[in-house]
Amino acid sequence: MSGNVVGENVVGENMAGGNGRSERVESPSGGGSSTDVLIVGAGPSGLTLALVLARRGVPFRIIESEVGPRPGSRGKGVQPRTLEAFADLGIVDRILAQGRMAMPMDMISADGGVRRGGDVPAALADRPDIPYPASVITPEWRVEDALREHLARYGRHVEFGTRLVDLQQTAEGVLAQVTADGATHVVSARWLIGADGGHSAARKLAGIAFEGETREDVRLVIADLPLTGIGRERWRTWRHPRGIVSLCPLPSTDLFQCTATLAPGEEPRLETEHLQEVLEQRSGRTDIRLGEPVWTSVWRANVRLAAHYRAGRVLLMGDAAHIHSPAGGQGMNTGIQDACNLGWKLAAVLADGAPEPLIDTYEAERRPVAQHVLAFTDARLAETQRTREFSVKRDESTIQLDVGCRGSRLSVDDRDEASDLRAGDRAPDATGLIAVDGPHRLFDLIGGGIFTLLEFGGAPWQREQVDGIRVLRVVDEPRGEGEIADGDGTLAAAYAPTDRTRVLIRPDGCIGVLSDAGDLGVIRDCLAAVGIQGRSAESSEPAVAREQGREVSVDCSNA
Repeated sequence: MSGNVVGENVVGENMAGGNGRSERVESPSGGGSSTDVLIVGAGPSGLTLALVLARRGVPFRIIESEVGPRPGSRGKGVQPRTLEAFADLGIVDRILAQGRMAMPMDMISADGGVRRGGDVPAALADRPDIPYPASVITPEWRVEDALREHLARYGRHVEFGTRLVDLQQTAEGVLAQVTADGATHVVSARWLIGADGGHSAARKLAGIAFEGETREDVRLVIADLPLTGIGRERWRTWRHPRGIVSLCPLPSTDLFQCTATLAPGEEPRLETEHLQEVLEQRSGRTDIRLGEPVWTSVWRANVRLAAHYRAGRVLLMGDAAHIHSPAGGQGMNTGIQDACNLGWKLAAVLADGAPEPLIDTYEAERRPVAQHVLAFTDARLAETQRTREFSVKRDESTIQLDVGCRGSRLSVDDRDEASDLRAGDRAPDATGLIAVDGPHRLFDLIGGGIFTLLEFGGAPWQREQVDGIRVLRVVDEPRGEGEIADGDGTLAAAYAPTDRTRVLIRPDGCIGVLSDAGDLGVIRDCLAAVGIQGRSAESSEPAVAREQGREVSVDCSNA
């Protein structure tokens, strides 16, 4: 039955499909349960989506097949774009406190030569438009802890030990058969989100192909363990003809992540004695003594991308949609950005009455990003195989600040194609802004799950025309709510405005509309397309953006 659309909602019936039998299954409270969104998988992407929905008051459940929180450092690098998302969600201070930004990295060759890296790139340092210039190293379980505990503040919790075993699509949503504590019951949801990793049950049950390859010739053993003999101030990697071995201190713990490459055909061995032998052979050091691992894993190179991110009312994100090499530290971060993109759109449809086709822009905007990430990490992996060393380079290619959605039908502007800043780009930050209550940076004033209209001039936006957005108006001297002065000139430097420019910033931090002509009709049409109504009579006609006499068609009204 997986992925089939049927016309009736038969909560409580067995949905095994294909055997002709109809068997009653136990439902919680005896009569089934329903929700707007069922999130399958409570890793970083699933938890981020849960937080986005909780903040907007959208009903959901989040289930996880594991019986409790997962151990392991796994994806230990949190990129700057993700830190910005975490700041908006309210957990970045904890992530920073429990991690380390710009951890120094040493690549040590067999002859003892050392190549050092990991510093904040000079091009990113001390920039007012970038609040976090480098990635933060912290164990993935710390990230999940922070997300889970913040979610609890909304009174929402992960349902551990609950597994998706089957699903049936209806005209109104999805009937999901789940098991927990030995009982089986059915959850009726308007949307089911597969965030359950590379082996995603949601993806398989929805019948979505996972295209790509698994490379058994490219493998790593990974272990989180205590050790003695070296300090915790640097991440060290040793090159050797037999392979690479790496020791990365895990901040806020007494552990290191130990990784070692495996030769093709080599049997993975995870016992301490063997890891010690590998370390001594490849590093040439006998003074470093490894302790007993608290978590181990064998990683295999998988390069796969879901053929689609949506099948009916089932949507995929994170590793369920794309999986690739850990080179460059992109995987977890890409999944979290998936959640930020999908979350505001689900909330717009479910809470604001936006048209359902808005959901289709999720795949249109995020799948190309995953394609780029797969190509980038594949190239990094090939470089590692060729040079037998991990890259110590940090630059703009890894921090995801250049990831956007130019060309999306939700991205509209009247700027020249050669302009540095366009609709669909990440909205840059700015410092030194002055409001009536004191100094701020731009990122302190936007976000929170709603749209922000930034006005550099033109007739002031009439707040009564449209509810549900925040308006910031740039003035010489702020006198009232929503007025800000560009004290240091960093806002003008980032946005290069005219005296009429208006910028509509989406809840996920991307620019939706950038109009140097200050076209309010374009902005109202785009807001209407995402469920924020209230256009005045003057903008009842389809909007166009005008610049120096040229017209640009607006797609937002068809989103």
